[in-house]
Amino acid sequence: MEMIKYDQLVDAKGLACPMPIVRTKKAMNELEPGKVLEIQATDKGSTADIKAWAQSTGHQYLGTLEEGEVLKHYLRKATGEEKEEKKHPHVVNNEELQAKLANNEGILVLDVRESAEYAFNHIPGAKSIPLGELENRFNELSEDADIYVVCRTGSRSDLAAQKLAEAGFKTVINVVPGMSEWGNPTDSLNK
Repeated sequence: MEMIKYDQLVDAKGLACPMPIVRTKKAMNELEPGKVLEIQATDKGSTADIKAWAQSTGHQYLGTLEEGEVLKHYLRKATGEEKEEKKHPHVVNNEELQAKLANNEGILVLDVRESAEYAFNHIPGAKSIPLGELENRFNELSEDADIYVVCRTGSRSDLAAQKLAEAGFKTVINVVPGMSEWGNPTDSLNK
């Protein structure tokens, strides 16, 4: 089983509704925007509860893994990134990226979401380097590659595209809107 990287853990094992949500709310209030929370629960209803709560509050429900009796739910705290201004000049939409992938154009899809987001849903063959690790991992990328940067909404990928261009990468394109509206096949832990 692949390990999911998270920033904070909530132990709600043995607790019934509404306690997993109560503990999740408290932990989410203390978490920095963009960070990932793992909630461990044994209440089978917690999956639907946490998913609905995340949707109603604007946080991102990433997915749930079952390990024996324990359900591990993953949430990403909202950042307001949908409202951030986009600045990188080279942009394509999801359909344009899918056409390039279908034509086997030899491009690199760089996914800059958190590793937990990537694990639950990503474009087949995409390379995962979370935005916060990108500058330390430039050496994993070729400056001459055609790099298509994807995140959930196009905001983190915009920042990543700017950083790559500033570092001398020649062809860097931001993919908008990204995974939030990706309608093509993906790889995922949820098979």
